[in-house]
Amino acid sequence: MRRILPSLAALQCFDAAARQLSFTRAAIELNITQSAVSRQIRLLEEFLGRALFYRIKQRLVMTDAGEAYARDIRDVLDRAEAATLALMAYSGTSGALNLAILPTFGSRWLVPRLGSFTTRYPEIQLNLLTRLKPFDFAKEEIDVAIHFGDTSWPGVQYHHLMNEVTVPICAPSLLAGRCLKAPADLMSFTLLQHSTRPDAWADWFEAVGEHSINAVKGPRFEQFYMVIQAALAGLGMAVLPLFLVQDELASGCLVVAVDRPVPSRNAYYLVHPSSKRDAYPVKVFKDWLLEQCALG
Repeated sequence: MRRILPSLAALQCFDAAARQLSFTRAAIELNITQSAVSRQIRLLEEFLGRALFYRIKQRLVMTDAGEAYARDIRDVLDRAEAATLALMAYSGTSGALNLAILPTFGSRWLVPRLGSFTTRYPEIQLNLLTRLKPFDFAKEEIDVAIHFGDTSWPGVQYHHLMNEVTVPICAPSLLAGRCLKAPADLMSFTLLQHSTRPDAWADWFEAVGEHSINAVKGPRFEQFYMVIQAALAGLGMAVLPLFLVQDELASGCLVVAVDRPVPSRNAYYLVHPSSKRDAYPVKVFKDWLLEQCALG
């Protein structure tokens, strides 16, 4: 069945003109003439049967239909470009691997170890993308991902990487020489909250037997990295995975406020679509990552 699609040249001109809001600047970006851009836009508007731009006092403005179309077309062009680059890089036992990672896990644990992977597999190009929210393998150009949670994600294969233990930590200056003896003593301090784990403090208090404490108050931060920085600055107490703050604890920049480590209910997994289990870059990265996790 023949697809109802305009020409790729018209879509590229439209995308550039939509971003630049200028046919002249779009022409410079695409290294063609301004008249060529104008012609492609006219042909596209004729194909679609509606205007995408109009002019107000020599200023190019998009119509409502044009703005909506531009958003969708930009996504299509981005995915087409990513697929093209991936195919150009692929040669059976090589290729690109698009990896979605949690920001702090990536920067503090994974990236420092990647040198051994690139040394062992120089033919594989790793592309790292940070993700805080759930994503869709079917809609995004992602091959594998580091996932923290449970195993209720349909259509993917899971490979357990590591469990997690959390403990309250703070800057030594925050304690001012005090020795906290009970979990409830933490309530006299500001509790730093993690936006994507809003129940982290409540879960910790529950696990240590404090069932009636309101632990949701306190400033919220989007990433663990921000929570760590806030703790280093003495802004409050943070409940954090131990493996993310090993260096700070070893140097004394952070200390354990109450030594009651609590295992998290969830774990870290490498996940990928079942359809990609035999892809060479996926297989070798999975094996390497499991090896790194076993080393600790």
